[in-house]
Amino acid sequence: MMDVGSLQKVALNSRTKMTGTWVLIDAITILAAYGLGFSARALAASPEFPYDLRFNVFVLAVTLFSLYVMGVYHRLWERTSGHDVVVIVKAIALATLLIASFDYLISANPLPLGVTLLANLLVLTGIVATRYRSRLASGFSWRWNAIWKREFPKPAVRVLIFGAGEAGQATAWRLRHRHGNGDHCYHIVGFIDDDRAKHGMYVEGCQVLGSRHDILNVAEEHNVELIIVAVHNIKGPDFREVMEICERTKARIKVVPNVFALLDGNQRAPLLRDVQPEDLLGRQTVGWHEGVDVSAVSQKVVLVTGAAGSIGSELCRQILKYDPVKLILLENNESGLHDLVTELATAENRHKLVPVLADITYRPAVKRAFDKHKPQVIFHAAAYKHVPMLEHYPEESIRVNIGGTRQVAELALEYGAERFVLISTDKAVNPSSVMGASKRVCELMMHALSEQAGNRTLFTSVRFGNVLNSRGSVVPTFNRQIDAGGPVTVTDKHMSRYFMTIPEAVNLVIHAACLTEGDDLFMLQMGDEVRIVDLAERMIRMRGLRPYIDIPIEFTGTRPGEKLHEELHTDTEATISTPHPDIVELISHQNGFRLGKFFFWVDALLRNGLDRNADALGQLLAIIEACQQYDVARVA
Repeated sequence: MMDVGSLQKVALNSRTKMTGTWVLIDAITILAAYGLGFSARALAASPEFPYDLRFNVFVLAVTLFSLYVMGVYHRLWERTSGHDVVVIVKAIALATLLIASFDYLISANPLPLGVTLLANLLVLTGIVATRYRSRLASGFSWRWNAIWKREFPKPAVRVLIFGAGEAGQATAWRLRHRHGNGDHCYHIVGFIDDDRAKHGMYVEGCQVLGSRHDILNVAEEHNVELIIVAVHNIKGPDFREVMEICERTKARIKVVPNVFALLDGNQRAPLLRDVQPEDLLGRQTVGWHEGVDVSAVSQKVVLVTGAAGSIGSELCRQILKYDPVKLILLENNESGLHDLVTELATAENRHKLVPVLADITYRPAVKRAFDKHKPQVIFHAAAYKHVPMLEHYPEESIRVNIGGTRQVAELALEYGAERFVLISTDKAVNPSSVMGASKRVCELMMHALSEQAGNRTLFTSVRFGNVLNSRGSVVPTFNRQIDAGGPVTVTDKHMSRYFMTIPEAVNLVIHAACLTEGDDLFMLQMGDEVRIVDLAERMIRMRGLRPYIDIPIEFTGTRPGEKLHEELHTDTEATISTPHPDIVELISHQNGFRLGKFFFWVDALLRNGLDRNADALGQLLAIIEACQQYDVARVA
């Protein structure tokens, strides 16, 4: 790691190189401008003075000196403001005054004043043009509107911007020019940037005041009301650290959502957004891993059950990127299916989409879809998932989660599908709820069908924890409660969960589908557990509010079927690596089970339902335990 002295040396070298480049550009501009000035005079009248190279050296030295004295070389010019142009005007005015004065006082044959004025006007134009680019004209629009519409400034929100790069500069410019239409007026007190070469420099007329470690002092000194994080390439751990520092201030926190839309001048793009909980997970974007063969899902007929759900809809979005022959969207929610098709039906994808309105438990409807379209790859995301609800309606968990899975999986085997992927959950590990137990039975069903199928159809299960922003999850619930002024309700102060973003989970599920060799149980790497109360507190702080003071937090007690802490695998399941670093395979040390007996129990459960006054969880756990107690020999 470099010491402070080395960092300062690197910063100095970077600044020197940048300044030298601008000096060279300005020198060329100055010489060209005076050359044009001499030429214009020569065309208008016979010159009474000679073209003197020494005079050009004098002009060059004086002009560069004026630019330096006025601070032109102490600014960042990627996004130039009107304030910066004023500084350039002052510098050129000073240069003009010095050149004219010295020329008339010292030279025996002084340069005509008209040449000096014309040349320096050209110098000003050239220097502004090299720095201001295409923004000169647009910068006056809001001022013109203010004059004619009599829109007077509102009380300014004091803003500190983290990031003095392109994103920060674009954000500052947009904030300065968003007047009228009910928008706030913003006063930018300065920038924060970890690049030492930028410290003390001016961006959009505001100084870079230090690094992330100076945020607390700067926010307190300048009474900052809003902190904007405007860095598009910041890594997850760094982002979390910046958030933790910002949360200790009294300011609200916002994030620039789409830097490229801002830079392209997309006025419909939102300027700022609230910090989202997924921003704090510290996960890098998961792309396609080079060790995974994409041909497993590309150019295939793909079926997604539960297509309009949180996981199912994202599966459809991402699968389309791999150019399926057909994408069959099976869903029993008519409105959800309609909205999804409307979203996905672009000119490029419209011919690939096949919506199927059907219930997975109604075999004739599902069979018709298989018979007509012959799906090759099935992602089974349809399921009931809300633990407390299914504790009240356990028969629905058995009918849909177990019975529906049985229907679709057996049809996949019957019609010779290549791959069948079950979306499972960490609640299937040592299940304490009917929902979790039903998903564990489905995992065992994948194993049983693999025994029947051999290599004809590759059955696999993918197990992961909670996903952020899914329907009914804590994040949208907390947001609604904060919007209403509280209280935010948390079941238990010790409760924790593993979290993933929906796009990340789905990306890894598709990877797992390509990796499977049949009879696999995959687990996604979920990172660290997150305490629910910590998540609630951070979501409150991100709004600029204080937990327990501005927004109360109430603890309501655990609900039926809930655990305080979820598990990703049991003690009897060993983990082995796969070609993808974020996917591990679970190998069970349990004894095998007799396929005939397993399906006998499942069929009996589906046919007869629950016994009167039966313990649904107990019956499901009995099946799971019995399956795990048979001898290693697996007899159909």
